[in-house]
Parts: sequence; structure tokens; C-alpha cells
Amino acid sequence: MSALPHEPSPQADSDLYQLEDPYQLEFAEGPQTLAELRAALEVMNPDVLTAFNARLDSARFGAEQAEVIAKARRAVAFSKRAEEEAAAALAADEAAGEPPVEDLWSHLDVRDSAS
Repeated sequence: MSALPHEPSPQADSDLYQLEDPYQLEFAEGPQTLAELRAALEVMNPDVLTAFNARLDSARFGAEQAEVIAKARRAVAFSKRAEEEAAAALAADEAAGEPPVEDLWSHLDVRDSAS
């Protein structure tokens, strides 16, 4: 069922929210288990994994452990976002660097008409 004209669509709401807070971590974004989190931290830097394990071991059950895990999840998710944004920017730059096909044909037309 679509939104009525006076109601914003759910997609528009999520896009607006993304623009307002780029540091918001979606629930399903980032590692979902401790094993996934540890593997992602290992890829980032083995020293980061060692520090994470030490902080997690010293944290008490409950809010302290949840905060340690949340900080690590944010670090992983935001580093992946930065990698994805950099790859998208590189692809856009490469695409912008290539002349459009129309420019190629106009160049050939000018070259052929000069001869």
C-alpha cells in the first residue's frame, strides 16, 4: 500500500534520517556476532583486536560490555562505509574522466570534414 499524497513515503523518511545523522548505525549494519566482529577487527588491524579483547574482558556484564561491543561495531561499520564511499567516488571519477561517446563522434566528424 502506498503512502497518501500528504504522507511521506517510508523511503523518504529513511533517506532524510540518513542525511541528518551520517553517524547513525543501522541495526543490521556491521557485524552481528562476536565472531564476525573479531574477524572484522582482525582485518582492520590485529592490535585493534587485541585492545578490543582486553576491553571486553575487563568490562562487567551488561551495559559496560554492550558499550565496548557497540563502539567496536561502529568502528567496523564506519570503516566499511568509508571504503565503500571511496570506491564509489573512484568509480565516479573514472567514469567522469572518460569522454562521452558523442564527443568521440564529433571529434571524428571534425577530423573527417577537415580532410
